[in-house]
Amino acid sequence: EAECMQLVEKGLALPAYDQCMKASHNFNLLDARGVISVTERQAYIGRVRTLAKACAETWLAHAPKGGGDA
Repeated sequence: EAECMQLVEKGLALPAYDQCMKASHNFNLLDARGVISVTERQAYIGRVRTLAKACAETWLAHAPKGGGDA
């Protein structure tokens, strides 16, 4: 989570997205094993959502202009 946000601050959208996906995967592992409660589950989902949103905003801010392939 912290590494993702550091990458976002540096404007590195794709490496940040990789870290976001790792956080999402870790959440899914914990959820599937029943390790987290319903309340904690909502908090984790919110945190992963915040990471994904930051990655998307970074991509939009630094994406190549002109509609070409990225």
